[in-house]
Order: sequence, then C-alpha cells, then structure tokens
Amino acid sequence: MPQSDDRNFLGRDPAGTGLTELVLVRHGESAGNVAATRARQAGAHVIDVPARDADVELSATGRDQALALGRLFADFPEEDRPAGVWSSPYVRARQTAELAVKTGGWPAGILIDERLRDRELGILDMLTSAGVEARLPEEAARRRWLGKFYYRPPGGESWADVVLRLRSLLADLERQPGGRIMLVCHDALILLFRYILEGLNESEILDIAATSTILNASLTRFVRPDGTGPWILESFNMADHLVSEGVPVTEHAGDANVHPA
Repeated sequence: MPQSDDRNFLGRDPAGTGLTELVLVRHGESAGNVAATRARQAGAHVIDVPARDADVELSATGRDQALALGRLFADFPEEDRPAGVWSSPYVRARQTAELAVKTGGWPAGILIDERLRDRELGILDMLTSAGVEARLPEEAARRRWLGKFYYRPPGGESWADVVLRLRSLLADLERQPGGRIMLVCHDALILLFRYILEGLNESEILDIAATSTILNASLTRFVRPDGTGPWILESFNMADHLVSEGVPVTEHAGDANVHPA
C-alpha cells in the first residue's frame, strides 16, 4: 500500500480549479466497537450495545484517538489544514470531528451529511455472524451466496447501495472551491471511497476488505494536484499520529468472509 508521513497530509495546495485533497478519517473507537469485538470473541449471538447504532458514543480510547488527530493538525498553519470538515451524523463520527477540530484549534465548520452514515444492517442489526447463522440461517446462506458487495439484508443496505449515496456526495464535493476536505465516517465507507475513486471492481475491493481492517481514527488520503481529473491514493489506513503519541491503535475487524461463495 502507498505510505507517507502524516505531515504530508496537509501539504500546501498547488494552483487548481477544484478539490486537490480528500482526507478520509474513520471515527475513533466506539463503545459499539468494543461491544461487538467482545461478543464475537465470546461466541455470543447478540451484541450488547448501549444505544441504537446512530447514538453510540466514543469509548475513552476513542476520545484519546480523536484528540491525537486534532493535535496532528494543531502543528500546521491554518492554510495547511482542511478547509472544511464533513461528518457522518452518527454520534461517534461527530464526536471525532468535533474533538479533532477543537483540539486542532482551527475554525473549520463541520457539515453533517447523512450520506456519510454507516451501512444500515436492517434485520441483522446487533447480531454477530454466529447470531445470524443461528437465528437467520436462510439470510446467512443468502449472504454467503451473494457476497458482501451485493447482499442487502431485509431493511438494510448492500455495499452497492452505499456506493450510490457516496457517488451523490462526491458530485456535491466536486462543486466545492479548491483545497482540501476532511470526511469523518466509517470503515465500510472508506473502502467504498476507494472502490469509486480508484475505479475498482467487486473482486478487487473485496480482496482489500478481506485483508485490511480500517483502524480507528486512521487517515486515508486521495490527491489530484491539478484539482481536476482522476484521484490518486497517496496514503491508506495510516495511524502514525496515534503511535507517536502513545495512544492505543485499535483494530475492530468485521466479517472477513466477504467474497461470494
């Protein structure tokens, strides 16, 4: 994967007509991440989450990760920071964006956009993979047959559904003035931004999903120096800013069985 030092995330913009940088941030560790990992490790069927998915807050570690993200930006002059911050409406993402902006000390406004919300799981919400197999065996079989990209749980979304709303969001971003934008969202969305911006196919994005866990509060950066044309993946899933401050790097993986059976 392309690698870069975190300080390169905020290099100055060359002259251009549109956006030159997209910085994608996964929210910090949430109480839901912790509960889901604990449930999977215990072989439980149900994840004991403290609230509905949209309302789950950051864990104490997640707050520390968001503060470390803000301190990364604090060392840079205002013109070298993202000109705008767009966030998922889910509490864990909003808290990450708010803590980072406040700690970074820059006056970027935070725009909440529902298209950046996490994938909706419908009938599978709050169930582990073991729980789906035990309680909804027909859905488990359908999920295996279709694979993660096209499987849509009743009442929920497939990855392809999420791609449609992200394409709409990117069309709006293209109308923004030149510079850099930071998007604070969720792990599946960061993978699907790669699918769109790199022109990947189903097999290619599922290969990445099967081998990569998007780290909490990690940074992924796309650039296009002229402000037009194709995007280039400059850095992926970087967490050096956490390591350098001694903040825990947390890895909460989802189901690795993503390819169609």
